[in-house]
Amino acid sequence: MERLAKYQDILYASNTHAVLLVFQAMDAAGKDSTIKHVMSGINPQGCQVFSFKTPSEEERDHTYLWRNMKALPERGRIGIFNRSYYEEVLVVRVHPEFLAAQQLPEVLKTDKDIWKRRFREINNFEEYLTNNGVTILKFFLNVSKAEQKRRFLERIDRPEKNWKFSSADLQERALWADYQRAYEDMLSNTSTTAAPWYVIPADDKKFMRWAVAEIVGDRLKALKLKYPEISPAQHQALQAAKATLQAES
Repeated sequence: MERLAKYQDILYASNTHAVLLVFQAMDAAGKDSTIKHVMSGINPQGCQVFSFKTPSEEERDHTYLWRNMKALPERGRIGIFNRSYYEEVLVVRVHPEFLAAQQLPEVLKTDKDIWKRRFREINNFEEYLTNNGVTILKFFLNVSKAEQKRRFLERIDRPEKNWKFSSADLQERALWADYQRAYEDMLSNTSTTAAPWYVIPADDKKFMRWAVAEIVGDRLKALKLKYPEISPAQHQALQAAKATLQAES
């Protein structure tokens, strides 16, 4: 976390690059806690977190990337997507009724190659971001079915965690095999040189958080950013300001 804080400070000062962290996972994999722990030492001014849940009526009236585009990090900042546009090739794929309800031309909704097309669109979108100075790191926190069950039971048994559980969690768990196939297809088709996926074992939360922090730190270091250098005129102005301050009684 000390390393992350150091590199994030340089990122913020240089104001030329942005970093986008994308987190995808099954329920109870630990997305929220990973974001909380890994980013706990970051300057809040240089970090933005967005959670993408069921699209609103306004969001459904736009293309599926629209709400994510609005939330992209500014230069100098780290943006975090807790779920993302990848929901459009995961939950929408597992639930055909969600696709049927989208306000799209019927010919697009019934296209047998819709998922291949969306993979291609997402890859092109991420390449565009990379070409414009946005470093994309995508994490799939891979929790096992047995560990998810244990965490669900813990949420039910501990009153302070009851709010984290809903009956919808069990409904999604019943579709485990469908989600695994969707994730496998997504990972195979959207892990690129520009924006690779990192599949992190999520049953051990401490290891998961360490792995994510290590990867983010390494990629920030690899950017080789430096604090902005001042011009001779700016340096002269600083020295004049110093002399003024030192002359004060």
